[in-house]
Formats: sequence, C-alpha cells, structure tokens
Amino acid sequence: MTSPTAERAFTLSHLDALESEAVHIFREVAGEFERPVILFSGGKDSIVMLHLALKAFAPAAVPFTLLHVDTGHNFPEVLEYRDRTVDKHGLRLHVASVQDYIDRGVLKERPDGTRNPLQTLPLTEKIQSERFDAVFGGGRRDEEKARAKERVFSLRDEFSQWDPRRQRPELWQLYNGRHAPGEHVRVFPLSNWTELDVWQYIAREGIELPDIYFAHRREVFQRGGMWLTAGEWGGPKDGETVEKRLVRYRTVGDMSCTGAVDSDATTLDAVIAEIAASRLTERGATRADDKMSEAAMEDRKREGYF
Repeated sequence: MTSPTAERAFTLSHLDALESEAVHIFREVAGEFERPVILFSGGKDSIVMLHLALKAFAPAAVPFTLLHVDTGHNFPEVLEYRDRTVDKHGLRLHVASVQDYIDRGVLKERPDGTRNPLQTLPLTEKIQSERFDAVFGGGRRDEEKARAKERVFSLRDEFSQWDPRRQRPELWQLYNGRHAPGEHVRVFPLSNWTELDVWQYIAREGIELPDIYFAHRREVFQRGGMWLTAGEWGGPKDGETVEKRLVRYRTVGDMSCTGAVDSDATTLDAVIAEIAASRLTERGATRADDKMSEAAMEDRKREGYF
C-alpha cells in the first residue's frame, strides 16, 4: 500500500500538470501534422508557448517554424525581443506584414488608426501560401468569452473561418486533427492556463521577458479610459495630453489599441501579486479592439483571426 508521503512525492503541482498537458499537445501535433507553425509575436503567451515547445523536443530542435503578423505598429521593445529570440534558438521566422498589404492597396487604413482588425488577411493568406496545416496560438480561455468557446484543436475551413458548431469533443485529452484539403487546425496549448498561471510559470522557469511587462516611466495619453503610447499610428489627437507615468503592459499588441496600466510592479513577485488581486482580465482592461462591440472577438474569429 502506497504511503501518504509517497503519494505526495508523485503528485504534480498545478503548473507541472499544465506544462505536461502543453508538452503532450506539441508532441501530438508533431505526430499528426505535416507543416505546423507557431505564432510568435514576442508577447508573454507566445514566449511561454515557445519555451514549452523547446522543452517538448529537447535536446532536439523545435520541428516548427515561427510566424508573426506584423501590424507595423508593434512596440519596438517587443520586436527586438522577437528577433533576438529567433537568433538565439536558430529558428526560422515568417513575417506577414500588414504594411505591405496597405502599400499594395489591398487593405486600407482605418479612421481610428487601429490595425489589429487588418491582421486577418495577411495571416490567412500566409497560412494558405505556406500550406500550414496546424497553427499554434497562445490564446487562453480566461482571456475573453469567445476564446472560452474554443477547443484545444479548433478546425478552420478552407477560408480559415471558424464555426463554433464544428467544435469537436476532446474527452480524455484525445484530439482530433482530421481536416480536409485546404482546411487547417488552430491549436491552443495554453487553453487551460490563466494569466496568473502564465506569470507563475514564467517566475518558476526564469523566462526572460521584454521590459515592457514591468513598471517603467513612459509617455502616454488617455483615450477611452486607457493609457496609450504616442506614435505614428495617430495618437495623440487634439485635446489629448501626453504625460509621463509609471506604467506597465499586461498584454501587447498593436500600439493603437493596447493600453498600459498604472503600476509600480518592477519584479516578477510584484507582478504576480498585482495579477492575483485584479478582477479584470488583461484583454478586458487593456484592449480597445475587444470593446468595439459585444461580439467583437467572435466576429473576428469567424473571419479567420485568432
């Protein structure tokens, strides 16, 4: 009979369980699909996702390439981190540029300067042109209600569109990757993680992050209840005053719709304490693109967005 001490010795912590699940998902995709790719922006979720992929296949190389949809309005600190990480691990990075589509007249700038909604076409065309059949994303169910509807393996049709009615059961962590020619599967290894889990895992693993995630003095202005960074994307406008504040970012995306939060958290422990006390999700607190309508995220996902 197993003693209580022995049982405790073989019990996984919640972070070990989440890590084990994610590693299993990466290995499952490697076995089922021919041309998987990891979406990598240099944001914390994609950083954790890449860290897990490196663990899943060590000491061998990661058998996937990386893909980033560059809006042209990304934070410089994050792009620098992205390129440095790619070089460090000897990875191949595909970049789909929103600016290229604008220059060719395929896409038009929005009046509000936000380019997040313009990412869908470059993303879906890159998936089709490179024939990627599985695309890893860092989406988590706790972020937003539309993301909470998705399975770990999320089937997309030949137009990269998502239909909630085609979701497949995933009992006992059995994942169905079958898809017709032209279709692909979006894969979310962090589905069951929370924002707090991500930060606790970053602390445990000693994962390096861009400094933008920690409190720093930055020139910002207020719009729509959020502190935005000034830039060529169209801010600030008349009547919007730039001021220097101690802020940090909980999530990073297009500068035009990603807000900073007032914070004095300069260390991992301080960030974790701040997140544990928060009652707002990171997207709910800092992403203007999710506030365009009640179903903004779901509408974009149906069109092919993550």
